Amino acid sequence: MTDAPAPMEDRVLVEVTVPAPADAVWDALRDPAKIRDWFGWEADSLKDEIDFIFVTHAKADAATRTVVFEGVNDRYEVEARGDSSVVRVVRSAPAGDWSDVFDGMIEGWISFTWQLAFAFARHDLKPRRTLFFSGPPRADRLGRSLLGLDAAPAAGEPWSGPLGPEADAGGEVWFTARHQTGVTVDAWGDGLLVVVDQPPSEKHPRGFVMLTLTTYDLPEQALADLQARWQAWWDERFETAAPGC
Repeated sequence: MTDAPAPMEDRVLVEVTVPAPADAVWDALRDPAKIRDWFGWEADSLKDEIDFIFVTHAKADAATRTVVFEGVNDRYEVEARGDSSVVRVVRSAPAGDWSDVFDGMIEGWISFTWQLAFAFARHDLKPRRTLFFSGPPRADRLGRSLLGLDAAPAAGEPWSGPLGPEADAGGEVWFTARHQTGVTVDAWGDGLLVVVDQPPSEKHPRGFVMLTLTTYDLPEQALADLQARWQAWWDERFETAAPGC
C-alpha cells in the first residue's frame, strides 16, 4: 500500500497593487518586449530566459488573466480592481511550514513582481537600464547591513543617508520582505535598488547577496560612472559569483 500524496495548498508568494488597468498589466506579462522592462536585469541571456519562462514553458488564459508556468507549480494572476490591478504569484505545494526556508525562485518572484509594480507606478513601463551584482560577502555581514538598510523604515516611508558608495542618497522604501528590501533612489532618475540576502548555508557560510540597480533616463556617462562606483564598492566587500553558484 502506498502512502497518499501530501495535500496541496495554494500560497500567495507575493501580491502587489499596480496602478494600471488589468489589460495593460496582462499585456506586460505576455509581450516579451515589455517583460524586458521589469523582469530580471540586463544580461545577454535575458531574451532567452524570457522566451523559456513566459513563452515556451507557460500556458496563458486570457479570460482569467492567469499564466501557469510549466515544470513548477507557480502561476501569475492579474485581478482587475477598477482602474488598478492586483498582481500575485501563487504556488500550489504540499501543506507545511515554509517560514525557515530560503527559496531562490520565491525570492525572484518577489523581486520581479515589485519591479513590475514600480515600472508601472513610477515610469509607465518605459525602458530601463540595470546593473546587477551577486556573490558572497567577504566578511560576516550581509547586503542590507553593508548598505545601511538593515534598519530601513517601513514600506512607503521616505529614507535618506549613505547607500553603498553614495555618500548621500534618498528616496522611498518601496517594499520589505523577510530576505530582501527595495528602495527607490532619486538620483538614478527615480530608480530602484533591490537587495536580496540569502542566509548563511553550508555552500555559502557567509551568505550570498544579490543587488539589482534599476535606472531611468541616465546619460551614458552617468550610467558608466554609476557602474564604476558600485563595482569598486562591491569588489572591496564581496566576491563575485553567479546566482546559484
